[in-house]
Formats: sequence, structure tokens, C-alpha cells
Amino acid sequence: MGDEERRSAPRRVRIDHRQVRTLAHPLRARLLGALRVNGPATATTLAELLDTNTGATSYHLRQLAEVGLVVEEADRGTTRQRWWRAAHDVTSWENTDFDDDPDARAAIEWIQAEQVRHLVEHTERWAAVRDQWPPAWRDAFGMGDIFMTIPVTRLEALKAELWRTLERYRAEADPDEPGAEQVQIFLASLPLLLRGKR
Repeated sequence: MGDEERRSAPRRVRIDHRQVRTLAHPLRARLLGALRVNGPATATTLAELLDTNTGATSYHLRQLAEVGLVVEEADRGTTRQRWWRAAHDVTSWENTDFDDDPDARAAIEWIQAEQVRHLVEHTERWAAVRDQWPPAWRDAFGMGDIFMTIPVTRLEALKAELWRTLERYRAEADPDEPGAEQVQIFLASLPLLLRGKR
């Protein structure tokens, strides 16, 4: 699959029990994220980027490869250096996928908590440097929220529509376009937990 085809057809995986248990590890989650953001890399490059050692990086890349979350790019490697890439652009699951497996459920809960921690960290880093960005970017970045009262079927339809929009924008994106920057967009829908309500 060429770069152009990769950009136009996002690769998605509905994570399974084995994959979720493998991914619920701080370094493995960071390795997969780094490969998705930066593209293919060697264990040495990833170790430098994530401030860890090459031996641990190689070991955890192999663990991710064993469950199909990363793949080796054999045509780029040498006998001394192996290149790795993320096998998918998007990892998805439903919250009920692991109700029958306590270990996998605990793993997904860790992954979700890690996502929240990452969002907080990311927001704090942005707050520390936002004055260094041009006004147009400062206005484009940000957060917002909205409250609504809808049934679960409408919420599922809304999530699907938002994802389709995001995937269309990503498919149309040209990383070489002047002024283009890497942007991370978080989506969350949560119940409004008021006192006295379930």
C-alpha cells in the first residue's frame, strides 16, 4: 500500500482481547502513538524520541507486532536495523466489548485513563506555549462543550457522523500544504452526572 493510498483509506482495527491486554502498557502505548504520528521508525530512533533504551523498545515493539498492532517494514530494514510502522491508523472498541473478560476490561480502563491523562498533559503543554503561535492558530485551537438530551441511538448516530467528517478531512489533507501543522482532535461524549440522578 503506497503513501497516497494509506492517506485516502484509513486503516482501522476493532481491538480484540489479546490486543487490548498487550497495549495496556505505558511504553507500548507511547510506541504505537509515536509510529502513528511520526511514521515508520527503528527501535533506536524510537528509544531516542521516547527517552528509553533500545533493548526495551525492541522488546515491546515485538510484543506489539505479535498481536498485529505494528508491522515490520522488511524492505527498509537491514540486518542491523529493523523498521516498524503502525499497522492501523485508528484503534476502536466499544465499552462493552470486554464485559466477559475482567483482565481485558481492566486493560481498556487503563487505556482510557491514559487517554484522559494525555489530554490533560497535552492541554497544559499547549497553555505554556500558545502565546508563541500566530493568532489564526490560537483562534483555531481550543475546546468547547455542548449539552443535549438525546436517546442512545441518536448519540451513536452523532458519533458516527463526527467520525466520518474527521476521516474525510484527514483523507483530503495534504501534509505538504504550506502552513500545515499536525493537529490532534479529541472526541468525548459523557453523561451529565447530576446529584440524585443515575
